[in-house]
Amino acid sequence: MTAPLLPDCAQTHRTGLSDAVLREIAGHLERLASDPAFEETIDLRSLPMTGRDREELLERLGLGEVEAVLNLAGETRIAETAHAGVWHIHHMGAGNKTASEQIVVTLVPEILKAHPADVAIAAASLRGSIAAHTDLTDGASGAAGNAANQTVQLQGERS
Repeated sequence: MTAPLLPDCAQTHRTGLSDAVLREIAGHLERLASDPAFEETIDLRSLPMTGRDREELLERLGLGEVEAVLNLAGETRIAETAHAGVWHIHHMGAGNKTASEQIVVTLVPEILKAHPADVAIAAASLRGSIAAHTDLTDGASGAAGNAANQTVQLQGERS
Protein backbone atom coordinates (compact mmCIF):
# COMPACT_ATOMS: atom_id res chain seq x y z
CA MET A 1 0.00 0.00 0.00
CA THR A 2 1.34 3.46 -0.75
CA ALA A 3 1.28 6.48 1.52
CA PRO A 4 -1.90 8.57 1.41
CA LEU A 5 -1.69 11.46 -1.03
CA LEU A 6 -1.24 14.70 0.83
CA PRO A 7 -0.65 18.20 -0.48
CA ASP A 8 3.04 19.19 -0.61
CA CYS A 9 2.60 21.60 2.31
CA ALA A 10 1.27 18.71 4.43
CA GLN A 11 4.48 16.72 3.93
CA THR A 12 6.40 19.17 6.15
CA HIS A 13 3.65 19.46 8.76
CA ARG A 14 3.94 17.52 12.03
CA THR A 15 0.68 15.80 13.00
CA GLY A 16 1.91 14.18 16.20
CA LEU A 17 1.28 10.70 14.82
CA SER A 18 4.91 9.78 15.45
CA ASP A 19 4.27 10.19 19.21
CA ALA A 20 1.36 7.75 19.02
CA VAL A 21 3.43 5.24 17.04
CA LEU A 22 6.30 5.53 19.55
CA ARG A 23 3.90 4.78 22.41
CA GLU A 24 2.60 1.74 20.51
CA ILE A 25 6.18 0.55 19.89
CA ALA A 26 7.02 0.97 23.60
CA GLY A 27 4.07 -1.26 24.52
CA HIS A 28 5.12 -3.91 22.01
CA LEU A 29 8.70 -3.75 23.26
CA GLU A 30 7.55 -4.35 26.84
CA ARG A 31 5.63 -7.40 25.64
CA LEU A 32 8.68 -8.67 23.71
CA ALA A 33 10.78 -8.33 26.87
CA SER A 34 8.45 -10.72 28.69
CA ASP A 35 7.70 -13.00 25.70
CA PRO A 36 10.67 -13.60 23.34
CA ALA A 37 8.36 -15.26 20.77
CA PHE A 38 6.28 -12.08 20.44
CA GLU A 39 6.37 -10.23 17.10
CA GLU A 40 4.37 -7.23 15.91
CA THR A 41 4.51 -5.27 12.66
CA ILE A 42 3.42 -1.66 12.17
CA ASP A 43 2.84 -0.79 8.51
CA LEU A 44 3.99 2.82 8.27
CA ARG A 45 2.60 3.23 4.74
CA SER A 46 -0.92 2.48 5.94
CA LEU A 47 -0.85 5.36 8.43
CA PRO A 48 -1.71 8.94 7.45
CA MET A 49 1.79 10.11 8.37
CA THR A 50 3.36 13.12 6.72
CA GLY A 51 6.94 13.05 5.53
CA ARG A 52 7.87 15.05 8.63
CA ASP A 53 6.10 12.54 10.90
CA ARG A 54 8.03 9.66 9.33
CA GLU A 55 11.36 11.54 9.61
CA GLU A 56 10.66 12.38 13.26
CA LEU A 57 9.76 8.78 14.07
CA LEU A 58 12.96 7.44 12.52
CA GLU A 59 15.07 10.15 14.17
CA ARG A 60 13.65 9.33 17.59
CA LEU A 61 14.12 5.60 17.07
CA GLY A 62 17.76 6.17 16.07
CA LEU A 63 20.16 3.66 14.54
CA GLY A 64 21.35 0.49 16.22
CA GLU A 65 24.21 -1.90 15.61
CA VAL A 66 22.75 -4.13 12.88
CA GLU A 67 22.01 -3.25 9.25
CA ALA A 68 21.37 -5.58 6.32
CA VAL A 69 20.57 -5.07 2.65
CA LEU A 70 18.78 -7.78 0.67
CA ASN A 71 18.46 -7.71 -3.10
CA LEU A 72 15.37 -9.71 -3.93
CA ALA A 73 12.60 -8.19 -6.05
CA GLY A 74 14.10 -4.78 -5.35
CA GLU A 75 16.29 -3.62 -2.51
CA THR A 76 15.23 -4.25 1.08
CA ARG A 77 16.99 -2.43 3.92
CA ILE A 78 16.69 -3.80 7.42
CA ALA A 79 18.08 -1.77 10.30
CA GLU A 80 17.85 -2.32 14.01
CA THR A 81 17.02 0.94 15.71
CA ALA A 82 18.80 2.26 18.80
CA HIS A 83 16.19 0.29 20.76
CA ALA A 84 17.09 -3.40 20.72
CA GLY A 85 14.25 -5.44 19.25
CA VAL A 86 12.82 -2.57 17.17
CA TRP A 87 13.58 -2.88 13.45
CA HIS A 88 12.94 -0.55 10.50
CA ILE A 89 12.33 -2.51 7.28
CA HIS A 90 12.10 -0.61 4.00
CA HIS A 91 11.25 -2.52 0.78
CA MET A 92 11.89 -0.82 -2.57
CA GLY A 93 9.93 -1.93 -5.61
CA ALA A 94 9.89 -1.13 -9.32
CA GLY A 95 11.42 2.19 -10.26
CA ASN A 96 13.20 2.27 -6.89
CA LYS A 97 9.99 3.44 -5.21
CA THR A 98 8.93 2.46 -1.71
CA ALA A 99 6.84 -0.71 -1.84
CA SER A 100 6.46 -1.04 1.93
CA GLU A 101 7.89 0.41 5.10
CA GLN A 102 7.47 -1.23 8.46
CA ILE A 103 8.52 -1.09 12.06
CA VAL A 104 8.85 -4.63 13.37
CA VAL A 105 9.18 -5.43 17.06
CA THR A 106 10.90 -8.81 17.39
CA LEU A 107 14.21 -10.32 18.43
CA VAL A 108 15.19 -11.03 14.80
CA PRO A 109 13.01 -10.23 11.76
CA GLU A 110 11.74 -13.30 9.88
CA ILE A 111 13.22 -11.96 6.65
CA LEU A 112 16.72 -12.37 8.15
CA LYS A 113 16.21 -15.92 9.38
CA ALA A 114 17.51 -18.78 7.27
CA HIS A 115 14.80 -21.09 5.93
CA PRO A 116 15.16 -24.65 7.30
CA ALA A 117 15.27 -26.15 3.77
CA ASP A 118 18.11 -23.76 2.86
CA VAL A 119 19.97 -24.78 6.04
CA ALA A 120 19.63 -28.48 5.10
CA ILE A 121 21.01 -27.77 1.61
CA ALA A 122 23.87 -25.74 3.10
CA ALA A 123 24.74 -28.54 5.55
CA ALA A 124 24.90 -31.10 2.74
CA SER A 125 26.94 -28.74 0.59
CA LEU A 126 29.43 -28.05 3.39
CA ARG A 127 29.75 -31.77 4.19
CA GLY A 128 30.42 -32.42 0.49
CA SER A 129 33.04 -29.67 0.40
CA ILE A 130 34.73 -31.06 3.52
CA ALA A 131 34.74 -34.58 2.06
CA ALA A 132 36.16 -33.39 -1.27
CA HIS A 133 38.86 -31.37 0.48
CA THR A 134 39.69 -34.29 2.81
CA ASP A 135 40.00 -36.68 -0.17
CA LEU A 136 42.39 -34.27 -1.90
CA THR A 137 44.53 -33.61 1.17
CA ASP A 138 44.56 -37.24 2.35
CA GLY A 139 46.35 -38.26 -0.82
CA ALA A 140 49.08 -35.64 -0.35
CA SER A 141 49.36 -35.79 3.44
CA GLY A 142 48.98 -39.56 3.47
CA ALA A 143 52.28 -40.04 1.63
CA ALA A 144 54.03 -37.49 3.86
CA GLY A 145 52.51 -39.07 6.94
CA ASN A 146 53.66 -42.54 5.90
CA ALA A 147 57.21 -41.26 5.31
CA ALA A 148 57.26 -39.67 8.77
CA ASN A 149 56.02 -42.89 10.36
CA GLN A 150 58.72 -44.92 8.56
CA THR A 151 61.42 -42.51 9.80
CA VAL A 152 60.25 -42.90 13.40
CA GLN A 153 60.21 -46.68 13.03
CA LEU A 154 63.75 -46.72 11.59
CA GLN A 155 65.06 -44.56 14.43
CA GLY A 156 63.36 -46.85 16.91
CA GLU A 157 65.00 -49.92 15.34
CA ARG A 158 68.49 -48.37 15.67
CA SER A 159 68.14 -47.85 19.40
